[in-house]
Amino acid sequence: MMKVHFIAIGGAAMHNLALALQHKGYQVSGSDDEINEPSKSRLEKAGLLPSEMGWFPEKIHSGLDAVILGRHARAENPELLRAKELGVPVFSYPEYLYEQSKSKRRFVIGGSHGKTSITAMILHVLNYHQMDFDYMVGSQLDGFERMVRLSESAPIIILEGDEYLSSPIDRRPKFHLYKADVALLSGIAWDHINVFPTFDNYVEQFRIFVNQIPEEGTLIYCAEDKEVVTVCENASKVKRRLSYGIPAHRIVDGNTILETEYGEYTLQIFGKHNLMNLEGARLMCNEAGVNDQDFYTAISSFKGAARRLELVHREPGKVVYRDFAHSSSKLKATIEAVREQFEGWKLVACMELHTFSSLSEQFLAHYSGSMDQADQAFVYFNPQTIAHKKLAPISTQQVKAAFNNEKLETFTDPKGLFSAIKSSIAERTVILMMSSGVFDGVNLKAI
Repeated sequence: MMKVHFIAIGGAAMHNLALALQHKGYQVSGSDDEINEPSKSRLEKAGLLPSEMGWFPEKIHSGLDAVILGRHARAENPELLRAKELGVPVFSYPEYLYEQSKSKRRFVIGGSHGKTSITAMILHVLNYHQMDFDYMVGSQLDGFERMVRLSESAPIIILEGDEYLSSPIDRRPKFHLYKADVALLSGIAWDHINVFPTFDNYVEQFRIFVNQIPEEGTLIYCAEDKEVVTVCENASKVKRRLSYGIPAHRIVDGNTILETEYGEYTLQIFGKHNLMNLEGARLMCNEAGVNDQDFYTAISSFKGAARRLELVHREPGKVVYRDFAHSSSKLKATIEAVREQFEGWKLVACMELHTFSSLSEQFLAHYSGSMDQADQAFVYFNPQTIAHKKLAPISTQQVKAAFNNEKLETFTDPKGLFSAIKSSIAERTVILMMSSGVFDGVNLKAI
């Protein structure tokens, strides 16, 4: 029996990997200094919740086959230092996923945006047709018990390829470590400026990603993104390259209908960016052995990934969606999608500045005009979050000026935001809540 220990087992990705390895038959242990829900309950149910919080070097022993280091841990973590002292192999999360999939065909979905949705679409289609596959996705999906599956039997693995750093001691982007056989690149929009200080430095990570694909591999990319096209058309080795764009469709009574050579398919998702994601997923599924007709049959029942234009509430004349959008390009695309889908409705768009990039004073100018298509636009941020990230303070006036929108209102109090949203609701109103955070507890169901 393989014995594996997790340093920072409570992370969203880490605890799912721990559960997947336990399900595979591994003996799993772990530590953390803080574990929140839903990780806490899921680990407790599996018997993997640490008995007390903190770091305990005595948990590390020479009988371990591997230590998996979470990004939340620090380089001076006492358990990590003990593992190095004993010579126990230490892996980052992506490194260990590669170790588990070296004998499989690896499908990796990369890009600044869309990767979770595309991965979720692929998993939905393969699952619909009862194919055997392993996977890692960055969101909990309907029909899947965990965000990670690892098995001995599956011939392929589908991996969401994040460009962020692998661990405290490994500053390589995660998706560089997966060594894709089939790769998809959905879009490039500067993000993570705390790690990639210039746009070219950020783009370089995607150049490395596509240049890792072997000559006999496949590169699939979005032809609607000029930066992606440049990067992919200059890939050094791979010969098979497939591009995609927006498929033929129309919108009827708020429903998006896909027009194909096999007939029409009514979708449960909407928006041009989601339609492009669908096309990318179709080409990836083709590479996995799914023909187009089978793909369309399956995708028509796909409801979307959590927090990706996720329907929170619907009643006659009132709809609430939430979305993960936090960069300027994501804001524009998401607001545009809702505006097109709900033509004639009042659109109330709320955005939380939550990521390191979005809260950086020098990055705010990128948001100029990004919420102009909303009838009412609200931006929320928490000054304590800024202080926690050790960034320079920003003011509500700075934020309003950066968005360059006279109609925009800014809030630093969630109760004030809640009140403003309530007062904005009229007949035929759609509310769009966009954040990588949680608006500090604003209750979307209550709205």
